[in-house]
Amino acid sequence: MNARADARRAVPASPLPPAGASGASPVAPLLELRGIAKSFGPVEAIKDVSLKLRRGRVHTLLGENGAGKSTLMKILAGVYQPTRGELLMNGTPVSFSRPADAQQAGVSIIYQELSLAANLSVAENIFAGHEPRRFGIVDFRQLMRRTRELLDELGIPVDPAAPVSRLSMAQRQLVEIAKALSRDADIVIMDEPTSSLSDRDADVLFDIVMKLKARGKAIVYISHRMDEIMRISDDISVMRDGRYITTEDKAGTTIGALIALMVGREMNDVYPRRATPFVRGDAPLLDVRNLTLDGKFHDISFDVHPGEIVGFFGLIGAGRSDVMNALFGIGRPQGDVVMHGKRVKLRSPENAISAGIAYVTEDRKHQGLVLMHSIAQNVTMASFERKGSRFGILRSRFDDDETAAAITQMNIKAHGPYQRVGDLSGGNQQKVVFSKWLALKPKLLILDEPTRGVDVGAKFEIYRVIRELAAAGTAIVLVSSELPEALAMSDRLAVMREKRIVKQFDTAGLTPETVMSYATGAMQS
Repeated sequence: MNARADARRAVPASPLPPAGASGASPVAPLLELRGIAKSFGPVEAIKDVSLKLRRGRVHTLLGENGAGKSTLMKILAGVYQPTRGELLMNGTPVSFSRPADAQQAGVSIIYQELSLAANLSVAENIFAGHEPRRFGIVDFRQLMRRTRELLDELGIPVDPAAPVSRLSMAQRQLVEIAKALSRDADIVIMDEPTSSLSDRDADVLFDIVMKLKARGKAIVYISHRMDEIMRISDDISVMRDGRYITTEDKAGTTIGALIALMVGREMNDVYPRRATPFVRGDAPLLDVRNLTLDGKFHDISFDVHPGEIVGFFGLIGAGRSDVMNALFGIGRPQGDVVMHGKRVKLRSPENAISAGIAYVTEDRKHQGLVLMHSIAQNVTMASFERKGSRFGILRSRFDDDETAAAITQMNIKAHGPYQRVGDLSGGNQQKVVFSKWLALKPKLLILDEPTRGVDVGAKFEIYRVIRELAAAGTAIVLVSSELPEALAMSDRLAVMREKRIVKQFDTAGLTPETVMSYATGAMQS
């Protein structure tokens, strides 16, 4: 414990204090990992990983889902203890037997999966476990004051007294970041911090990162978004199959070179092209007219033809997901929805499924999967009543056949069909969600952020399946916050702002600048 205490600086009063004299030179590593390995039973998740983290630098950890990044970060955060290897802070060996040890040593982690209590206020969440107290009782006046100071310094426009349940996903992500930074830390680990953020909110995060760098913090950054990695990184380390591959200086590498290191092969085109150009037929499969749900969206009109991919783009809060929910029978909007020339009433998800609509939601863990169940149970969840049951009893042959087909089609990496879905990597979990709906052979497939939190290799496989479905005649609506993805994968693009569609484009020749000008309101329709 003394080594950790020596490595830890005294907690200053300022929420984001300037770097003080803590013993590490600018070039010496603040934290060094030597030969770190971690086994879970016979499975070795990471093998002989060695890294050096330095003050005032952003060190990005890059790798496909399942490469071992999250396991390594949990070792740094004290959640796991390494099977072998050692950690040194400022040259002194340390060991973290629990998260509190890592926090005391100056390590703070921002997890991709939010850990906020929805029933508590922003302030109560941010300072949970280390609230300011007076006479042993939480001092709420000081709690609100300190939270406001921290949020103001970070540039996060959120009310400290607001219940977390009323915040958007983007706001919750920013609160999660503030929570991690409420404890003075020399090492800040950020695991997919922009996964729920719009470009504008991501800029807030990048400003925070720059402030932390200026104060001499070491930042470990995990992301699958190559553009932002090249924007903010100083050092980039690549992992593959649980092993450390190399560390590159950002200035001396390229996106293509990094992808090749990640996946062990060249990927000439991240977005696979159509085998043949899309030709729009005379009659749309889906025709939406004047769809309105008070407080959610207004006067939404668009159509999708068989085999067409229509993208939806907009900033956070534009209303895209609310429109998709309504098309899947969630909510009671006014307006007309026509499929194959016939008006349909979508009053429930069951109505939507009966009409041939499938929906891959934005939140796979809470809305798309049952994590404690097996791959087989999740894959057959939506289709067994129609295709795999007799008198309400699931036929095991159907269970096995559908799961085997899904694992092959989506290239799901798993120990077997009965592995628990919660034990899979994020990319493989997303593939299971796809498989669940593809078993229904839908006419219309709605994809809301289908590659969120998914690595480049898994993204390519998902894009490949999307292309194959479109080529086979499936109509697809693709919601994406990643503008390059929306442009590259869509035939037409609908731009939303302030709960309305403000412009629709054919994507051929369309530039990101034009799309953003409509999404931000710089250009009016």
